[in-house]
Amino acid sequence: MDGGKLDTVWRELRAGLRRDVGVRMFDQWLKPLALGEYCAFTGTIELCAATEFSANFVANQFGDRLRLAWRSAAVGVREVRVVRGSGKAFEFGAPSAGKAAGQAALPAPFDAPADPYAMEGDAGRESLPVFSQMREALNLRHGFQDFVVGDSNRLAFSAARAMGETTKPLFNPLYIHGATGQGKTHLLHAIADAYLTHFPDHAIIYMSAEKFMMEFVTAMRANDSMAFKARLRAARLLLIDDIQFIAGKGSTQEEFLHTINELAGNGARIVISADRAPHHLDAIDPRILSRLAGGLVADIQPPDLDLRRAILDAKCAAVRDAAIPEMVLDFLARSIRTNVRELEGAFNKLLAYAQLTGRAVDMEFAQVMLADSVRANARRITVDEIQKACAAHYHIEPAEMRSKRRARVVARPRQIAMYLAKKMTPRSLPEIGRIFGGRDHSTVIHAVRTIEHLRQTNPEIDSDIRALQRQLEM
Repeated sequence: MDGGKLDTVWRELRAGLRRDVGVRMFDQWLKPLALGEYCAFTGTIELCAATEFSANFVANQFGDRLRLAWRSAAVGVREVRVVRGSGKAFEFGAPSAGKAAGQAALPAPFDAPADPYAMEGDAGRESLPVFSQMREALNLRHGFQDFVVGDSNRLAFSAARAMGETTKPLFNPLYIHGATGQGKTHLLHAIADAYLTHFPDHAIIYMSAEKFMMEFVTAMRANDSMAFKARLRAARLLLIDDIQFIAGKGSTQEEFLHTINELAGNGARIVISADRAPHHLDAIDPRILSRLAGGLVADIQPPDLDLRRAILDAKCAAVRDAAIPEMVLDFLARSIRTNVRELEGAFNKLLAYAQLTGRAVDMEFAQVMLADSVRANARRITVDEIQKACAAHYHIEPAEMRSKRRARVVARPRQIAMYLAKKMTPRSLPEIGRIFGGRDHSTVIHAVRTIEHLRQTNPEIDSDIRALQRQLEM
């Protein structure tokens, strides 16, 4: 499919999208999009937005709609990526017209017959764009400079940095695992970006495990597996995302094992990501597990409160005029605990709706707009947990929280626990009083008011309460 046809299809799609999403949303977000590059091999079309924020918002809010529209209207387009950029001329194996003179396309990573992977039946048998050493073709959207580091991801970050350096790493392969939305794909992009800077002539292949499987099956059906193997085994850096998706796929696993064995034997670097540790992967060939576990296994844990807050601070710094009060950022960091991608999405949603409605971002606005996300992430903190945390913090026995002792060394921690129980649980005042040794609700009211006053006048008390809140919200 040539650039002119894609341009015609995009014009037709824009008219339909304008009707579907409404004039205001279309003019604000979809109208500014420009066509980017088209990859005949993967069937991926790029749509370019002016800023990273706009690209993220469009991808999150309209990604499924855009993908469906393109698949319905254009033969050969199977995936849509929204990226930051100004739009580029279409490249089919040659430099675009917009490139500076002398900036030629980089050489292909292996010598193979022309167009070994063009889909059967594609008109024109278009030649493939070069993927291996071009940031655009690799779709590298993230670098190490954008990754916020904390205790939960420090090992994975340091190992990833080592994989992208000029010095040969002490371990190979690198296996990064963690739950969805913790930054695994970000690190894979960053490794490729850093490695490409140091070794611009080396072949790099980045793909998901699902894509690996689809390309392998396609090559087998076309009786063209040798070209597939040649392409992968010419890589000097191989990055495979979400390896768990080849579970139970015997022939795919066999080819994957042979590929990583040969690459490792040739000194190529291998980086694999998954949602769990190697020994927890189901229906994976033991030989693969042994190879993966033989390198460095680095996990990414859910971010703690401090890291979540640092991520939001970085987002604010990256977005011009992101006027979000500190208390709203604290609310976001406390409310969305486990998924960094979801945390960033909530931040983007606040900014987008504020921009669309012209309303300032305040606490009331944030609570209304993010009510569903907050409910989905809510963790039920119990009064018993609060009592134990306060007792441990002030070095008293948990039973003292329910005792009748009025000594200051016991009474103050008990008041703080009552205050936190009121702020952090749905329990009523009489219920809280009963849990604290059968006390009256008026005692709880007095404790809450006392601690609220002390937080304003006593920095040490305020610091203690903040520390306890962070501990309980993890």
